[in-house]
Amino acid sequence: MTGSMINQLFNLEGQVALVTGAGSGIGQRMAYALAKAGAKVVLSGRHAETLAQTAVAIAGEGGDAAIETVDLNKRETLPRFIEKVSSHFGAPDILVNAAGVNLRQPADDITLESWDMTLNLNLSVPFFLAKACLPGMREKGHGKIINIGSLQSYRAFANSIPYGASKGGVAQLTRAMAEAWSKEGITTNAIAPGFFQTPLTEKVFSDDSLSKHHASMTAVGRNGELSDFDGLTVFLASKASDYISGQMISLDGGYTAK
Repeated sequence: MTGSMINQLFNLEGQVALVTGAGSGIGQRMAYALAKAGAKVVLSGRHAETLAQTAVAIAGEGGDAAIETVDLNKRETLPRFIEKVSSHFGAPDILVNAAGVNLRQPADDITLESWDMTLNLNLSVPFFLAKACLPGMREKGHGKIINIGSLQSYRAFANSIPYGASKGGVAQLTRAMAEAWSKEGITTNAIAPGFFQTPLTEKVFSDDSLSKHHASMTAVGRNGELSDFDGLTVFLASKASDYISGQMISLDGGYTAK
């Protein structure tokens, strides 16, 4: 097999990617990686200003990006949202469900509202957004859906009951979506990150001793850098992963291996 054939396995030119939560953190980095691999990327989130920063970074590297602001908590608007997304570069071939929330509430402080918001955004929205993308993916005969799990897909951390429940659910959702759609060429996989410095983990990284503790829990000996997402993101979005579906891959420096 020649080098050019290998390169084609990972080349995303001609592909359209929709990335939620693209204004910061993991979603922002995944959008950047997809654009670097040649995909045209639609960046979505609540805040146009942060999405614009991502778009500028992508354009600075010669990539193509468009912006669509959205409140994902309003699930009934998702089909119309996908119509707007598709008006930029065509229907998405790739969907990255990176938007999420972790309120880090002690169990006694959890309310019906905070529970519902967390489960909705972290678990329900990835399914209903993928469902809205299905017609376009079916027309093309292929699709790549990438969900975001967590260390809490496997184990519990303090003050995170709704978040842990949602991310445990993402593991099973990923398997169920793969079972439903893989025969149509639409695969679903998930990434389960360890500790990366993002707005969601600000409380962890603002405590130096806690940050060092989590680094020591990994086999590699450090917390994650956002650039660690690049390879796995492109792999799961590309032809290279066509025979992988229903899997959650831990990107955690060996945290779950110890």
